[in-house]
Order: sequence, then C-alpha cells, then structure tokens
Amino acid sequence: MMSHSHQSWLKQLHHWPALQQLGMQRFEQFTEKKDEPLVVEKDLVIAALAVSDFIYMRLMQNPAWHAALAATVNELADWLDEPYCWQAIERLDEKSARRWLREYRSQFMLRVAWLELSGQIEVTQSVQYLSEFAQLAINVALKWLVCHNQPLYGMPVDDHGQVQNLHVLAMGKLGGKELNFSSDIDLIFCYREQGYTKGGRRELPNQQYFIRLGQQLISFLSHPEMSGFVFRVDMRLRPFGEAGPLAVSYSALEDYYQNHGRDWERYAMVKAHCINDTVANQQLKQLLRPFVFRRYIDFSVVDALRRMKSLILSEVHRKQRWGDIKLGRGGIREIEFIVQAQQLIWGGRLPALQQTNLLKSLELLRSENIISQEHYQVLKDSYLFLRRIENYLQELDDQQTQLLPQDELNQTRLAWVMGQTDWSSAYQTIESVLADVSGCFDELFGHSLCELTPIDNRYEILWQASLDAHNSILTDELDVEMAASLVEFRTLANQRLIGEKGQVTLDRLMPRLIPMLLAYEHPQRLCQRVLHLLAQILSRSTYLQLLLENPGALKQLLKLCDASAMVAEQLSRYPLLLDELLDPQLLHRVCAENSYTQELDLYMLRIAADDLELQIDALRQFKQVQMLRIAAADIADMLSLMKVSDHLTVLAEALVAKVVNLAWQQMVERYGYPSGVSDDIQRGFAVVGYGKLGGIELSYSSDLDLVFIHNCETYEPTSGPKVIDSKQFYLRLAQRIMHLFQTRTRSGILYEVDMRLRPSGNAGLLVSSWSAFADYQRTQAWTWEHQALVRSRMLEGDDMLREHFIVLRQEVLSRRRDLSALAEQIKQMREKMRAHLDRSDAQHIDLKHSSGAMVDIEFIAQLLVLAYAHKVPELLRWPDNIRIFSAATDAEIITKEQSQLLCQSYIYLRRTGHHRVLDGQSTLVPRALLDENVSVSMHAVQQLFQTLLDALTQ
Repeated sequence: MMSHSHQSWLKQLHHWPALQQLGMQRFEQFTEKKDEPLVVEKDLVIAALAVSDFIYMRLMQNPAWHAALAATVNELADWLDEPYCWQAIERLDEKSARRWLREYRSQFMLRVAWLELSGQIEVTQSVQYLSEFAQLAINVALKWLVCHNQPLYGMPVDDHGQVQNLHVLAMGKLGGKELNFSSDIDLIFCYREQGYTKGGRRELPNQQYFIRLGQQLISFLSHPEMSGFVFRVDMRLRPFGEAGPLAVSYSALEDYYQNHGRDWERYAMVKAHCINDTVANQQLKQLLRPFVFRRYIDFSVVDALRRMKSLILSEVHRKQRWGDIKLGRGGIREIEFIVQAQQLIWGGRLPALQQTNLLKSLELLRSENIISQEHYQVLKDSYLFLRRIENYLQELDDQQTQLLPQDELNQTRLAWVMGQTDWSSAYQTIESVLADVSGCFDELFGHSLCELTPIDNRYEILWQASLDAHNSILTDELDVEMAASLVEFRTLANQRLIGEKGQVTLDRLMPRLIPMLLAYEHPQRLCQRVLHLLAQILSRSTYLQLLLENPGALKQLLKLCDASAMVAEQLSRYPLLLDELLDPQLLHRVCAENSYTQELDLYMLRIAADDLELQIDALRQFKQVQMLRIAAADIADMLSLMKVSDHLTVLAEALVAKVVNLAWQQMVERYGYPSGVSDDIQRGFAVVGYGKLGGIELSYSSDLDLVFIHNCETYEPTSGPKVIDSKQFYLRLAQRIMHLFQTRTRSGILYEVDMRLRPSGNAGLLVSSWSAFADYQRTQAWTWEHQALVRSRMLEGDDMLREHFIVLRQEVLSRRRDLSALAEQIKQMREKMRAHLDRSDAQHIDLKHSSGAMVDIEFIAQLLVLAYAHKVPELLRWPDNIRIFSAATDAEIITKEQSQLLCQSYIYLRRTGHHRVLDGQSTLVPRALLDENVSVSMHAVQQLFQTLLDALTQ
C-alpha cells in the first residue's frame, strides 16, 4: 500500500510546493558549503534535503557525503564488512576509534534513511541491515577494548586456563534482527566461568574484569560526543535489573531464572540472542529454554500476559500519547504481544516457535493453525506497514519516536513518502490499519467493554436543565446544594474547550452518573467530590470515555470517592490513576508483600534508562497506583489495619531501594566508584529507617525518617572520568537521593523525608561515617535519640554495615541505665512534646498527642526497651510496638491485661486516625464521635505510663 518507484516518487515533489521550496532553500545553503561538484542529480539532493532534517544536517556537516544519495541496496552489504572496520580502528587511540565508528555509523544511517525514504528498500531489508550494523559495531568495539585492555589486565581465564570471553546477549528488536532506525539496543552481558585475568600488570576476578569491560563497551557505543553516538545501550533487562551486576556467569544466569525469573522476563527472553559467539548462543538458548518455554501447552501464562495487555492500554491513557503507532491501540506493541504470547503458550510443544524473528514466528503460527489465515494476513501486512511508518518517522530527524507528527511540515513529509495525495488520506490509511490490529487483538485476547445501560430520560432532562441555574426541575428532583453543584459544573464545562467529542461524551455520561450519585447515603458530599474530579479531566476526553464505556470503573470510582476524600483528591490531582479502575478485580488485588520490588522493576522497564525526568515521574506514579490499590482493599475491608501498614511499609522500602539504585548509578556514571568499592553490590553505604517506617507502621500520610551512613574513612579519589574525593562522593550520593525523593514533578513528590534523627540533627552532616555514627550513639546521643533507635532498622546496606548496625543497636539499647534518671528524662521529653504539639481541648481529642493517646503508648514501648532490654534481649527483636508489648508480656514485665490495654488502645487509635486520613480529616477528633470506652482506655493508658515511670524511681 506504500510501494511506488523511486522515479515516480521524485516526480511527485512538484505536487508539494512547500516541500519543493524548502528543498530549494536548503540546496542553496548546501551549495555554499560544498567545494566538490555534484556527483548525483540535483533533483535527488533537493528531494533528500526536503524530506529529512537528519539528511540535511549530515550533508551540511559533510557535503561530500551527498554521494551516498547514489547508493544502491547492494552497497549496504559492503558497509557491513567487519574485517575492514577492524583494520580501520585497530591501531587508533580510543578517542580516534570512537570518532571513526560514530562517523561510520552516520554515513551508513544516511544511506539507509535515503534508500528507505525514497522507496528503494523494503522495511524487512532496512531492519535487517540496521540489526547487522549494530552487531558489527558491538563486535568491533568489544574487540578493540579487549585488545587495548590486555597489557593492563591480560586475559580472563577459568580454573583450567581456558580463555573466557564476554558474551553479548541481544534482547528486543536487536535480538530478533528487527532493529528500527533510531532504536536503542537492549543487552545482557554474561560469561561462562569464574576465574582471574592472567598475563597483565594487574590481576582481576573475571566478574570484575567483565563488569569493567561492559562499562567501557557501553561508553564506547552510547556516550554522546561531537560526532554523536553509535547506539544508545539499555541494560535494564539483566538479572535483578539496575540493582544487579553488569555481567554474570552462566551459572548465576541460570540460578536467577530458575529461582527469581518472572513472567515478563519469559516474554522478554523470547527474543534473546547471543550476537558475538554462535557456540555461546546455542549454549545460552539451551540454558534458558526451561525457563522460557514449558514442555507442555502453557495456557498458565495467559493471566500474566493479560496483565501485560492491561499495561499496554494504561500506557496510552497515562501518557496521553496522541497518535502513538507503537504503544497506542492497534499499534506495533499489540502485534508483538500477540505473537510472543502465542510463542510462550505453544513454544514448548512446537520447538520451531522458539525463535526470535516476529515474521517467521507469525508464519509458523499460521501454518500450525494457531491463528487463522485472516488474522495472519492482517497482522503481517499491518506489522510491515507500521514498522515502515515507524522508520519513516525516525528517519525524518533521527529521533526515537513513534508519534505521528502534529506539525504541518512533517505531516506533509510523511504523506509524501507514503505516496498519498495529502495528510488526511495518509492519516485515514494509518487509522484503518490500527483499527484492523485492534480488532485482531480483541478477538484473540477477549477484551470487551461493558455494555452501556439505557439512559433514563428523566436524568437526561435533569442534566440539560442544569444549563439554567433557576430551573425548577433541578430543585424539584435534587437537593438544593446538589443542584447548585451541578449547575456550577455545567457552567464550567461550557467555558472549557473540550471539543465536540468531549461534549458528546459528557452529555452521555452525566445522565448515567446522576442516579448513581443519588443511590448513596450522602449524595451531595459524593457529588462534590466526583464533580471536582471530572472538572480536572474535562479536556481529556479519553478519561471521560473510559468512565462512560466502563460502568464497572464508574461504579468503583463512586465507591472509592464516597469512602475516602483522600482517594478522591488523589484521583483529581493525578487522573492517570483512573486507569486502575478499568478492572475492579485488579484494583483490589494488592501486590504480595514480597513482590513490590519486582512490580516496580517491571513498571520502570517502560522508561528509557537515560530519561531521568520520566524515571522520577514513574516512581511517583507507581507509588500512587499501589497506594490506590491498598486504599481500595482497605475500604473494601480486605486488609486489616496491620496489613495496610505492612503493605505501605514494604512499598516504601521498594521505592527507597529503587531511589538508592538510581542515585548510585548516576553517581558512578559521573564519578566512578569511591575508594574501596569495585562493583554495584557492596557499596559501602546504608539507609536506616526510623519512626513509622522503622516500626513497620506507615500510614497513608507518613513521611520517611531516614539516616544515611557510609563506611569510607579515606579522602582518596573516585575512579571515574570526573574525580572527587570518596567522602564527597557519599555526601553527593545522599543529596542525590534527597533530590529524587523530594523534587516536585507533575506527579507530585515521592515522599517527604525527615533527616532530623541523624547524629546532631539538622546541625549534623547529611551522611555520617559508620565510625562517627557508632561513636555518637555510644557517647553523645540523648535519651530521646535512643528512644528513636528502638524503632529503627536498616533498609538498604552492605552485609557488613547491616551486621554492624544490628550489633550497635543491641549494644546501645541493652545498656544498663540509671532507671530513675531514665524515667525522669522520658517524662520530661513527653511533657515537652505534649506542651508543644497536643491540640486537645474540651470538645476535641488529639489522637496522637493527647494524654493516653498514641505517642504515650509509643513512649511506653520505648521505656520498656531502654529499661529492661539488658535483661530481656527479646525486646530488641522487633522495632514495632505491638511485638514489643508481646515480648514484655512474655517476660512478665507487664501483665497480660496491661498488654491488651496497650495493644487494643493503640490499634483503635491508629485505625481511627487512619480512616480519618482516608476521609481527608485531621486527627483532632470531636469527643462525641469517639467510642464511649475510648476516654476510659486513654485514662488507663495514662495511669499505666505513670505507674511504669514510678516503678523505675523506686
């Protein structure tokens, strides 16, 4: 449908005056730059300059390269001559070798772009040549690095003296030899055996050598320089993602996928292919086969694949990516999903399906009658069409994009190279293809929207009546306040430019919404919350359509907004969370407590490794999505108070780990490793959680009390391209972590972070050395700081630092103290806090700071630990209050009745405060709203606190 000859394509230029004029203007600029005569037709140069900014920039930088416009398809193969490339860079220094490879890449890409844009090669040829060039670049760069590293390190060998090589596992489109024009390349580095390097001036363990070699290779290929880059490299698909080592042995690779591999990694591994060693490729495929392909027809994977499908749909809603031919409805990703899902299901039974190329796999699926001839033809034709459009888009300016152009110039260019007469025709052709793919996708994976219920004419009249603030129909049917809210919203909607589609959708949605609001106990309150949310999404008709076409999602929205003002406000502030309402069952299905890290890794894979802004935003979006799910389960009484806190805590832990990893990677990339650190595992750095985070009692509104510690006692320089002293490295690492947490983006901040519990509080260093931290805790810390240490635990840290912290905490907290002095210090601190923070009065109780409230109970737990841990080590086992009371009861420090009083009171107060936060209210509660037994319990807690203090002074 896009096929047309080279010559006819050129002749069409005069039908596009704007492009012809642009080409002539650029040709005049080009002729002023060049010294050599033209070696190709003038019309060719004009057309090339008009159609692509990438070609224009390259020819302006290097006018002699215009000879590339005479290139033929057969000449592309000559550029894939690896011996020639090796001979060209073998004796060059690193700077020259990097520049040569970048310029060679530019000339090759110039030829591919021109041949494809002018219709001289098919997309199947271009992606094949691009993939082969990427393999060539990787192999030549790797060979140069190995040779130039050899004098320093020698060669890595195993225990038998056999030389070990770095094997490059290509993933994604490179693995399938389907690389698009401006794609990055997804790689995994591995090697066969452990051992050491031999023959150089410095001996290294094999893993350390291969990690350094991998880092050098990434830089060689992807570091932007004056001459550009060769390929952007993405390593996030490796075992354990960014937290994992850059290179792993075969045995470590096998162990990871046997014990830790997840369903999405099975999906990714379908395309894995070792590109620099054919023997290794066979060995690795054999090693990975049991993980990727089951021996039976594996329909068990369907549920996981449906989740991945929902991610595709939510991606488009979330990013509002207009015209995305990859991620959008009916885009390339859906075709890839269909084929790779069927490969996973049937690949164990049909080994022929265990291959990396999509079109070959699609043909096999047809021949095995897994998909019909009709589906096969639609998917094949659509895939080739969309991949060619994708390349066209990227060849316009060498940008990694799949978005249809919104500016007139690039719309005109795309229509021209498609052989269409105008942009409208071109767009309709693309939309038709996307619709065909979408139809196949829905048929094969059973996606269907809920049926819409008929509209009650009475509510249609009510909605139309809201145009008039004085219409008696409204006040006859609705509460006066609700009627006023509806009129105000209708007025707002009329003032907004929501377009014809948005207005039609709103006019269909509101008559369905009104009776649903009236069914609730407090319709006016709910109406205000929901209309506030709708006001935020009026101009985003996608979300209005979502609520209209998914009655289940709308019903779930009302239930959440009615139960929680906090949730309603979050949905209003961040409408992307509405995507989570698509499947109410999925919404209530909170992560398993041990899977938040894996879910976060999966979520972050959608973000380019070099796009820091999107990474920061994605962390916030992940938190919001997971907190919405936790809140939904909480509201539905599917989680107890303790379980809600557990989930909120492990969610925070996963985000802390990811933030530390991101900050560490950014620091290492810029400064290298600090002294004494040689990899990304043992970093000499730790994060300690205090307060509710340390005590596993986070609530929805909690901030994070953190302390940073490093294990560096030297000012030696870092190992990277930009050198700073190692202590300064850790300070900047801590600052980077704080930045990632607290930078405000369109999705808000991640968490407020409170660092006041670090040694010397706000006057102290942002990050302490271990020796300084330990000395402070032993010799300088106040009693209140030891109280805080009770509710502390290490969240992130090296094994050695973790062990040091555990020992130090036990040593400090189990110290024999002057009990009378301890009681007096704790009493003074509590009175000081109450005087400054307690907001109680005759009509209200402060659930946190009032006498006998939560803080009193927390102080009792801390008092028990500081006073008795030297005799009862079990008090130190857990940092949370409930288990401290349990241990104290077992040791007969307090009675069972006293323990029950403390636990029941604490849980009640926390639950009440917790639900008030959910409903957008403060923890200052009218006494009339509390259970009549609460005052009695709080008084009993206050008396028990005093009794325990008195017991220490006797």
